Amino acid sequence: MKRYKILHQTSYEFSEEVQFLPHTLRLRPREGHELRIENSLLDISPNASLRWHRDVEGNSVATASFSDKAQTLTINSEIIIQKYDQEPYDFLVADYAVDYPFNYSDEDQALLSPYMKKAGEKEQGGLNKLLFNVSQPSVAIQTFALLLRLNKHIHQTVSYKRREEEGVQSAGETLNLCSGSCRDLAFLYMAAAQQLGFAARFISGYIYSATDIIQSGATHAWVEVFIPGAGWKGFDPSIGNIVGTEHIAVAVARLPESVPPVSGSFIGQPGANMTVNVWVTELL
Repeated sequence: MKRYKILHQTSYEFSEEVQFLPHTLRLRPREGHELRIENSLLDISPNASLRWHRDVEGNSVATASFSDKAQTLTINSEIIIQKYDQEPYDFLVADYAVDYPFNYSDEDQALLSPYMKKAGEKEQGGLNKLLFNVSQPSVAIQTFALLLRLNKHIHQTVSYKRREEEGVQSAGETLNLCSGSCRDLAFLYMAAAQQLGFAARFISGYIYSATDIIQSGATHAWVEVFIPGAGWKGFDPSIGNIVGTEHIAVAVARLPESVPPVSGSFIGQPGANMTVNVWVTELL
């Protein structure tokens, strides 16, 4: 078991006082057999009332409602977690899915179909070229080996680049630029996996990294692919490896734009300066 402390600070500064409308917060990690929350503190200024719920994906979502006007908004989240998935390669794939290609069972297909939407015609050419370099139909390959090879190929051919702009590049844009942020690389991997016929979903969260390879001071993104027998397995093309103890999932979604950590609006003069800082430290 490993313990991590996550500090996530978000602040907005406005030119004058504004009235804040409800804000949606996705800052609480997803709990389960591999992750437990030991302590959690959420401090918001100006004061806000909180209502918690789980969305359709099972993500913990807080809605913050405000009564006072203010010129600044600060949201500070401090969470201590325990992680237990220290052997990410310790899993078994169902017999019928060991080799690629395979078909999901009818029961799984009914639930997974929203995560299997293939890219449009404009994207398919670039994705097919990418996939030709990873797998050829005439060559037998095991399912997990294919997914791991795709992960490593994107990591080796598309450069990780810190990008401050909002939004996510399309798969085609990332392929043309040969660079992207963690969310861009994750979206490219997701589109490629879906092109191969896999169910894949986008993950937003945090990562503990002792190197400078991954962007510090920000959230992180990767992908999960559903493998029969193994369940949802994470792949991180930013580091070229599968997801392990250092990855901390907060929200899952069919589309990247569905899970921003903080979202909301206000009434007042347009324009604001936003500052986000994230620290993930390992505790003894």
